Amino acid sequence: MKKRQIFDQVMDMKKQIGEFYEQLGDLQNKLSDLLEENNRLEMENHHLRNRLQLQEDNEIPGDEVESYREPEKGNPPGEGYDNLARIYEEGFHICNLQFGSPRQDEDCIFCLELLSKKNQL
Repeated sequence: MKKRQIFDQVMDMKKQIGEFYEQLGDLQNKLSDLLEENNRLEMENHHLRNRLQLQEDNEIPGDEVESYREPEKGNPPGEGYDNLARIYEEGFHICNLQFGSPRQDEDCIFCLELLSKKNQL
């Protein structure tokens, strides 16, 4: 082979490697999105199963379940707040803006405000 042919082959391989690297980055981003969506759906599924179980256990019509679950003023916060605090500590949002989405190692002021309401009740 001539030196020019070898050089051309190396350049073609370099170009292909660059394209493969770009495709790998795109796949990595798609995988990250899918994992986040999967996690969100698992949490939603768990929440819905718990809600259904509560509804079946108490035989309460679906519209009344939410009012049944909310603690009354003056009563100490219940298990729900403890679960929210645990979810927040595990690295997920508990605020209504981004509920269930992973936090990026930063505190969320909306989540913290929700947790602070626990102390005010």
